[in-house]
Amino acid sequence: MNSDLQPNPSASVRLLVAASGTGGHLFPAIAIAEVLEQNGYRIEWLGVRDRLETQLVPKQYPLHIIPVEGFQTKLGFKTLAVLGKFVLSLWQTRQLLKRGQFQGVLTTGGYIAAPAILAARSLGLPSVLHESNAIPGKVTRFLSRWCSAVALGFAVAKSALPGVPVQVVGTPVRKAFSQESAVDLGVTIPDDAFVLVVMGGSQGARALNRLVRTCADTWLEAGLWIVHLTGDRDPEAGTVTHPHYLERPFFDNMAGLLQRANFAVSRSGAGSLTELAITGTPSILVPYPYAAEDHQYFNAKVFIDGGAAYAYREAELTAEDLASLVLELVRSPSKLAKMAENARRLAVPDSNVQCAQLVQQQIQP
Repeated sequence: MNSDLQPNPSASVRLLVAASGTGGHLFPAIAIAEVLEQNGYRIEWLGVRDRLETQLVPKQYPLHIIPVEGFQTKLGFKTLAVLGKFVLSLWQTRQLLKRGQFQGVLTTGGYIAAPAILAARSLGLPSVLHESNAIPGKVTRFLSRWCSAVALGFAVAKSALPGVPVQVVGTPVRKAFSQESAVDLGVTIPDDAFVLVVMGGSQGARALNRLVRTCADTWLEAGLWIVHLTGDRDPEAGTVTHPHYLERPFFDNMAGLLQRANFAVSRSGAGSLTELAITGTPSILVPYPYAAEDHQYFNAKVFIDGGAAYAYREAELTAEDLASLVLELVRSPSKLAKMAENARRLAVPDSNVQCAQLVQQQIQP
């Protein structure tokens, strides 16, 4: 499947971007692509059917679909089907690179990175890989040696890639985060209100949502305003009603919302953490317990060690503890101010530019 959008024919370098699935993979890739496009790169995209890229990418770049899937941990009959789709995806990507006369590949990891890196390698083309997590994923660990350059979001990830030349550049965020967002949020919140934002990542977080709803009455009685981003798959959405409790499946102006927020309760995907750092938003982090190799916990640990956040395992965090900790922080403005300052110290505001420069060094006409 290709989008109807046509690439810029005057661009001098043709680049295939392989990024799929969640906002954590897509938003950094889009942020880098936008800088490269301004510098004369002709961008096309490699994605998977029915994933987030089919909604976001065709507005900006031609999108090519391959059938690749993630490998299951348990071997079985499905493994053969997944392997077959991988081989087909590798062949299709290789043909796309040849037919389109691409000069190289940029990927932000995940299972779509494997056919992209291998296809580029087989054709002698350079590839640049950006890994946003503190614990690199399997594809990064297995294939990073075959990339021309590897960029990291967190310095601690270097220890998992011995012998691989890496550059720590942070994780790029959407363009709106690079400037003060005066855009109307679309909701009316008093200027003096304490605003708590709850976010579970681009796919939502049902367990976190349930925990927050249990705490909501306590926080609302204390005068807080709550903006709760539930994702679009929460069957319990709409069960809490209060004029100061604003529930949304997602929020278009996340930059403006986090700039307005006083505090956040969040999962700890690399993308969410980067947005919290850029906006200087203190947080309580509840890592997704089923993330591959527990990488969200290790992401959160960077923010704990940096004094920017508290973090708790989901299984160990009770509603009573969460409710009381938030109120304790609300009543400690000096502590919140210090956490905000520490969060900003973890940010790399020009990460998109640094990543783009790395691509430009490796992938040229």
